[in-house]
Amino acid sequence: MSWLDVPALLTAAVWLVLVLAHGRFWTTAVRLPQRPPPARWPSVAIVVPARDEAALLPQTLPPLLAQEYPGPLRVVLADDGSTDGTGELARALGAGARVPLTVVDVPDRPVGWAGKVWAQEQALARTADAEWVLLTDADIAHPPDAVAALVSAAVADDRDLVSLMVRLRTETVWERLVVPAFVYFFAQLYPFRWVAAGRVAAAAGGCVLVRRAVLEAAGGVAAVRGAVIDDVALAGAVHRAGGRLWLGLATQVRSVRPYPRLADLWSMVARSAYTQLRHSPALLAGTVAGLLLVYVAPVACCLAGLATGAPVAAVAGGLAWSLMTASYLPQVRHHRQPAALALTLPLVAVLYLLMTLDSARRSRAGRGATWKGRAAVG
Repeated sequence: MSWLDVPALLTAAVWLVLVLAHGRFWTTAVRLPQRPPPARWPSVAIVVPARDEAALLPQTLPPLLAQEYPGPLRVVLADDGSTDGTGELARALGAGARVPLTVVDVPDRPVGWAGKVWAQEQALARTADAEWVLLTDADIAHPPDAVAALVSAAVADDRDLVSLMVRLRTETVWERLVVPAFVYFFAQLYPFRWVAAGRVAAAAGGCVLVRRAVLEAAGGVAAVRGAVIDDVALAGAVHRAGGRLWLGLATQVRSVRPYPRLADLWSMVARSAYTQLRHSPALLAGTVAGLLLVYVAPVACCLAGLATGAPVAAVAGGLAWSLMTASYLPQVRHHRQPAALALTLPLVAVLYLLMTLDSARRSRAGRGATWKGRAAVG
């Protein structure tokens, strides 16, 4: 037996388990179901935390203020210490809009609160009468029927939290290379079908509709006050409170935030990667080893097996490589990219590995998660 056979057989076994028994994480068929309208349209408040978002608000706020929702609806934007006129612009955009807008000036956050969560808390204080809350971000553009579709699905299926992984931008070379893998890895960590079945808890922060009563039973956003990865943390709190979750891919809800350079995407991932690992060196080491085994070993074993005449390693590595590529292909197509991009997944996995290591380095150097020039958690 060649020394290459053991890692090759191991990575092939891992990929067989992932593809056949890991919640069909690779499928992109989990979309918001179309449901009939409820007998009564509940009241909804849309909460938008915003910090220095004047460049994006003209694309994202007007669609929220023009939502075609038959029930009571309002938007509350929390201006979190912006210096670019975000609050003033929001008020101007809201003048005469179909949906009423309230702009809240966020006070200085207390120690231990994440900036985004503190802003959400200030907005939620103005929405006590709303039966449902839609938590979204200032860079997210919604179609006119977004709120109605989310509410219809939540009410019909008796869900307490419905979340959409919004369509991220894939216009630049780096966005096309890195973004589909970001969604793919997220779905691998939190298979969407398992979220619906109650086996794991997760949400995607750009679009989260949550039942107010269940949110309060979970302790509100204060329950996750210090969370950098606030969407997953909030989903966990709602799940522990007995809430029923659903998470899927969006088709029309999209982010307009550009990430033109690799450095921009690098910062996005490195900001929270080590937090995802709970700042644990052991988990970091395990993650590095896992990424190498799952994404690098198939290619290395296949090519080395072919080069050294080790047929078992070549075949097992080739099988793992084929399964990996095939599992990534649906996500590549979902992002409307050429099928050949699926072959880049090992390279992108190495990039994510380096981003994760850099996240740990920043944390240990005292430069943890930041957002727009400010520490993510006060």
